[in-house]
Amino acid sequence: MQEILSYIALSMGVAWASGINLYAAILVLGLLGTSGNMPLPESLQILHNPMVIGAAGLMYCIEFFTDKIPGVDSLWDTLHTFIRIPAGAVLAASAVAEVDPSLTLSAALVGGGLTAATHLTKASTRLLVNTSPEPFSNIGVSLAEDTVVIGGLWAALHYPVIFLIFLAVFLLLMVWLLPILWRGVKGIYETLRGLLKPSSQLID
Repeated sequence: MQEILSYIALSMGVAWASGINLYAAILVLGLLGTSGNMPLPESLQILHNPMVIGAAGLMYCIEFFTDKIPGVDSLWDTLHTFIRIPAGAVLAASAVAEVDPSLTLSAALVGGGLTAATHLTKASTRLLVNTSPEPFSNIGVSLAEDTVVIGGLWAALHYPVIFLIFLAVFLLLMVWLLPILWRGVKGIYETLRGLLKPSSQLID
């Protein structure tokens, strides 16, 4: 039972983390596995490859700075909608590939959905944070996201039960928070439309 919980925690952990910062998730898993601090399942041991670690490290460095520039971070999130979600599904499936084929498919479906929901929550939150005139809140949120990803994956690998409880609480908060974030995002777009409308009328 403990082994199954470990597989589930790792699978859902990588899916959840991928929605926030895919490159940090791959880098953390690769470094933990290579250092021997946490043996990964054989299906995830490709993350030990120095080329994978190097590529993830390079992209993490780019995202680390890009993610702290208001406006640029939202563009980065938009582009990564097409990267984080499929990658999260693949990583979630790979984490349980040694257990059972049906579990692998289930993990891909659930993991992809979890990555998408987490990504949407992150992107919406950052869009609202970007309305703040000062850059410090943006930087603070970005650093908090990096810390949560690293800490969450470490917990998923070492304390799977605790991580799964944390994930359940996170999902409940996300269900409550997403409608609020969506209303905020709609408000931003309506404000922008109101600002652009007079300009278009003057051009006419």
